[in-house]
Amino acid sequence: MSLPPFDHGVHAKFTEPPNPSWTFAQKIENTESGRKWLEGEERGWKVINTDEEDTARLYPLMTSAIVPRPIAFVSSVSTTGVENLAPFSWFNMVTNNPPIVSFCCRNDPRVKDSPTNVKNGLGFTINIISEPFVENANVASIDAPPEFDEWTISGLTKAPSIHVKAPRVKESAFSMECELFQAIDITHPVSGQITTTMILAHVKYIHVRNDVLNERGVVDITKYKPIARLGDISYGRVGDVFRLARPVWDREKEKIESILESGED
Repeated sequence: MSLPPFDHGVHAKFTEPPNPSWTFAQKIENTESGRKWLEGEERGWKVINTDEEDTARLYPLMTSAIVPRPIAFVSSVSTTGVENLAPFSWFNMVTNNPPIVSFCCRNDPRVKDSPTNVKNGLGFTINIISEPFVENANVASIDAPPEFDEWTISGLTKAPSIHVKAPRVKESAFSMECELFQAIDITHPVSGQITTTMILAHVKYIHVRNDVLNERGVVDITKYKPIARLGDISYGRVGDVFRLARPVWDREKEKIESILESGED
């Protein structure tokens, strides 16, 4: 399949939300985009019983639908000193107090190096991947033997950590030095097989490049250029960004009650 070249000139930009005039209790068919979306319902739904479906078929379906997924680029080291670098897209923030993030590792066809290493008490780093080095990071997903060091083929640079033994990725604009908070084995309720391990990582230090911070001291998505995982071998980047304020009950109470009483939609 022939694809157009990657457009390096495309940058994330802020726009209005999809339906800026939307109001409380307004139904989706009241907007043109909503009406078009609802037309898809005419084809019905496919219902899948996960107890009966082949797990090999569930994987591509779920990973293509639960998107976009941020990627944890995990740097760890074994007790014998072998360094490991691997990306995991089953990754997200859990809480800020204490600062905990999670990532999951499938134990198929074997238990991966990363969950083994992060349990050894030496600490590890989680690095966020940006557009300029996505190929470098992707090569670290190779199914190499346990003794292989993915750093050697990545072309990436090790940067020293403050608190943990594992290095961070210097090219990453946002890196976290972590200690293991908890490892949770996911056991299949029927077979009893441990299919996946969830790692809860306690973030001890954060390294963030000054050039991706805005005047409020938070990351500017337009400069950060993070990469997200989609289905099969597809990745995505941030396109248009819109801001949508969370409603506050004290400000909106009278308006909500008025709309509900009048039956407007």
